Amino acid sequence: MIGFVSPQTGLQLTEERTFLVTKEGEKFPIVKGIPRFTPQENYASAFGLQWNSFKKTQLDSQNGKNISKVRLERCLGMPLESLTGKFILEVGCGAGRFTELLVQSGALVHSIDLSSAVEANRDNIGIKPNHVLAQASVYSMPFPPGVFDVVICLGVIQHTPSPEKTMDALWEMVKPGGYLVIDHYRQRLSYYTTLKPLYRHWLRRKKPEVSKRLVDKLTHYFFPLHWRFRNNHIANWLLHRVSPLIEYTKLYPELSYQEQFEWSQLDSYDSLTDFYKHLRTPGQIRKYLIRKKDAGEIWVATGGNGIEARVKKIFP
Repeated sequence: MIGFVSPQTGLQLTEERTFLVTKEGEKFPIVKGIPRFTPQENYASAFGLQWNSFKKTQLDSQNGKNISKVRLERCLGMPLESLTGKFILEVGCGAGRFTELLVQSGALVHSIDLSSAVEANRDNIGIKPNHVLAQASVYSMPFPPGVFDVVICLGVIQHTPSPEKTMDALWEMVKPGGYLVIDHYRQRLSYYTTLKPLYRHWLRRKKPEVSKRLVDKLTHYFFPLHWRFRNNHIANWLLHRVSPLIEYTKLYPELSYQEQFEWSQLDSYDSLTDFYKHLRTPGQIRKYLIRKKDAGEIWVATGGNGIEARVKKIFP
């Protein structure tokens, strides 16, 4: 496994009781067994509440489906078994829906998240010899650059202050011959023809605990209507004009009513309370990747959260 280094100086860190320290005296706390390289309260606090409230909802191991596996392998462009023994950096690990699959593949997995979601991740994954976990920012990562075979960042980039700076930071961590795997919300006119931006404007200004209670109430009101009209195209289209919910009744019909309800509750809270929400077109993502002089084998497609992309860092 790759050891932690100071995000500021790059010096190697060693463990001393409840801290990671450098020989120059830098100290980073270890809280609940997890190294913390960023304040525990930050702009991603709502995500921490989200993943600790729904820590098992999207785990394939919990729902008995392969929804997360299909998405992850599609983005990777390879079966998970191909990752065995490879150094993986997972940025924005959340509660671990992809972490558990990466760890099971036999990869050497290094997961970080900006929020307290790392605690849900630890509860779900446990302590494994091929997994290390830390609370850290994508802009200040506690690993040396250019050492990872695959850097994975799914469901995250659109929620950071600058998607382009985030992708730059991720790219720095990929070693020559390795891959960057990302996704991003897609720019769509239809988003602005609904009431969702107004709901978000109202909810994102409230404390996470308050906004969660309000989103729960909205889900209890609107989701039964989504379920009832899931096979009625016209009624479903009209409902989405006024309902703020993200729902998957058509996309994942294999999920039960209760599972659908929880997925809607989770992702609606995610979508309505994010501090940052950036939208990009597939062309913008491709243009950004093409500008990288050491980029090759660029793949960009619509799917998942909107846009999925993969790029190889070629040897200089």
